[in-house]
Amino acid sequence: MSTDETRHPADDGPRRLHVRAGTAATDPYTLSIDPRRAGWTHSALRVLELAPGESHALATGDSEWIVLPLSGGCVVTTPDATFELLGRESVFGHVTDFAYLPRDAQAQIASGAGGRFALAGAKCERRLPARYGPAPEVSVELRGSGDCSRQVNNFAAADAFDCDRLIAVEVLTPGGNWSSYPPHKHDLRRPGVESELEEIYYFEIEGDGVGYHRVSPSRPGGADVLAEVRTGDAVLVPDGWHGPSIAPPGRAMYYLNVMAGPGDTREWLISDHPEHGWIRDTWPGQPVDPRLPLRPAAAPGEDRR
Repeated sequence: MSTDETRHPADDGPRRLHVRAGTAATDPYTLSIDPRRAGWTHSALRVLELAPGESHALATGDSEWIVLPLSGGCVVTTPDATFELLGRESVFGHVTDFAYLPRDAQAQIASGAGGRFALAGAKCERRLPARYGPAPEVSVELRGSGDCSRQVNNFAAADAFDCDRLIAVEVLTPGGNWSSYPPHKHDLRRPGVESELEEIYYFEIEGDGVGYHRVSPSRPGGADVLAEVRTGDAVLVPDGWHGPSIAPPGRAMYYLNVMAGPGDTREWLISDHPEHGWIRDTWPGQPVDPRLPLRPAAAPGEDRR
């Protein structure tokens, strides 16, 4: 078996865990990963590109969704509310605002100037109200230190924004640094220790560069990926130790993490790889990479387009 395939539970055939840009396009999405395609039960991700003046009608179905601008801005309209998302020039710019859409809802996403928008989703049970997420309220965390420094935009972290099952964050890694390190996993339900979460990594590399991402097995026959990732690529993590994600020298790496799982509690609890977890003990003695934050969160009222 190649290093980016694993067995598909539905038909016992191989499924590709490294999803290269363009290989999972379904009109109108340039990337469309749903639970069936991924071979799991909850996590989903779509990337929508709109030309100037275009719009898209979205039926949320049995999932909750967050509309997250990758580039450009949009207006999200539901029967009960309208949210104007100022967005941003690119994922390497400012933190963006976003909109939450509940299950069993109809919405329209329209963009006057055009843009690209991530739809991060999770199959869920509760129907929460549609809401606006202001950019200034997004917690920006500088995680790690030295060449393990990275920036985490916790826009829909488990303790930051209320969803039923969806957990989503953005990670920005300066050129030459390692993130998602030490390798860690969340594929078992161990109350208070580890949560079971299916995860999607969506990548963009500054300046059309290349990066690398590793998933190593945590169980016999588990996920095993060593991928050269480019802008528009995704990696599915059904199980296994994931990390590092390696940014090339001179080019920053962005990835969007989308997670959800079957547990009763929405929480992100991880176990470090036993051979690499020691690296965390070295961080207090090193400074955070001075290139971080790559761009500060926008001030209230500041134009983030």
